[in-house]
Amino acid sequence: MKLEIRTANNGIRMIINKYTLECILLVISIAIALMTPGFLTPSNLLNILRNISLQGVIAFGMTMVIIAGEIDLSIGSTVALTGVIIALTSGSLAKAGIMPMETGVIVGIVLAFVLAALIGLFNGWLLTTFKIPSFIITLAMLNALYGITAIISKGFPVTTLPRWYNMLGAGHIFSIPIPAIILVIVFIIISVIMNRTKFGRAVYAVGGNPEAARLSGINVRRVKITVMIAVQVLAALSGMLVSSQVMAGSSTFGRGWELNVIASVIIGGASLFGGIGKVWGTFIGLAFLGVLINGMTLLNINEYVQYVVRGLLILAAVLINTMQTQPKQ
Repeated sequence: MKLEIRTANNGIRMIINKYTLECILLVISIAIALMTPGFLTPSNLLNILRNISLQGVIAFGMTMVIIAGEIDLSIGSTVALTGVIIALTSGSLAKAGIMPMETGVIVGIVLAFVLAALIGLFNGWLLTTFKIPSFIITLAMLNALYGITAIISKGFPVTTLPRWYNMLGAGHIFSIPIPAIILVIVFIIISVIMNRTKFGRAVYAVGGNPEAARLSGINVRRVKITVMIAVQVLAALSGMLVSSQVMAGSSTFGRGWELNVIASVIIGGASLFGGIGKVWGTFIGLAFLGVLINGMTLLNINEYVQYVVRGLLILAAVLINTMQTQPKQ
């Protein structure tokens, strides 16, 4: 009997250790639900999912980048640049009489995605050719892209967008927000890539030990450039959704997003040193932040107090994950 109890306790302990962040998220959700009845309503849960979608699609790309041992701080500026490019292209083509705004916006979307891919290619090229740390490269690009966005928009929001465009960021399919659907689709795609493909295994190998990966025949340069392109393309996707919700492009969009995106990835168990991380962990990290922010808002907690609580809980979650991933002495 004692052996069975001990075995059961060990089993429970193993589950808690393996799913620590999920357990913390569950406890926080239950506590918030007990304090505010409106938390578990379908509309509020969909609201949480919609709110984490915009940064979430980027977070999945950032997961690949961080697992590969790199980082990208310029994604927020890409979000802003995307919205402005789409709006300016749409308005300019309509003004020149080349095509109506309704179709011109499609050209703007394509142009924005191509530009984002080129930015990622440029970042990856600098990283792999000149061995400049990705932190420095993308920090410089963060400021450069912000400046470019502010210049071409003249510091004002650009609102030349057709009505149907609003559907992408604010529309629903069977009462589910379209951004939430896109989030789930991106999650599935990146999960399959990282868990089921040769490329995904290569990303882990490159992040764990680049030299060993090179000696085993992996093209380290190609892997790093690819993940840098991927996160920029996903930042463009997020920028499209943001500008669609607001029906404008602005240089102020996406400011500071890189911190929340990276926090979600790290909370989810990824290591900034590379080689460790899971797409599912990032999803839980996003949910953790989303539930926390939503719960404190429903409880009418002072905005400044929210920053303190959020910071401390993020730190606690990261410390727990760090202690779990560190080898025992």
